Amino acid sequence: MTRISILKRGDMNDEQGKVYDAVEAAGGPLGGPYWAYIRNPTLMRLAQEVSNCLRASDLSDRERQIAVLTVVRHWGGEYPWAVQVKASLAAGVDQEIVDAINARQTPKLSDPREKAAHEVAGELLAEHGLSDATYANAAKQFGEEELVALVAVIGQFSMVCCTANAFDVTPPDAEPARLAD
Repeated sequence: MTRISILKRGDMNDEQGKVYDAVEAAGGPLGGPYWAYIRNPTLMRLAQEVSNCLRASDLSDRERQIAVLTVVRHWGGEYPWAVQVKASLAAGVDQEIVDAINARQTPKLSDPREKAAHEVAGELLAEHGLSDATYANAAKQFGEEELVALVAVIGQFSMVCCTANAFDVTPPDAEPARLAD
């Protein structure tokens, strides 16, 4: 059961309502951790802007989603996992890759950039930094601008997972994907 109450649109103050309406009109996410973010409308707006900025980077959808799944698995984010599996499959990430990440196994990735995205996310979270070898490979694969975007995606989804976990945000029943034990 989600710990934080879900504000109905009519219960929001003017600033919350304006941000909510803008996010809704843009087709942005309003559930999960955003139930918490709406308490701070500036945070909600900025979280949307960061998300939009990172989606507009030169990272492919597959690269971004492989990193996202790796982050969500690390943090054990039930709600983000349920939602991001669907987004990953829509981006063309194979179910066997999703399943390997869910099982905390190294997925079989033939694309060197996708492999680097998984390695960077996993190592950064586990080791709180990158080895010289991982950094050199990532810089070679992505270049500096895209590597900055990749690291930002890792940070952004860490925030999403921490928020979802702190408030025990319940995954939607309509999204059947669940984390493995």
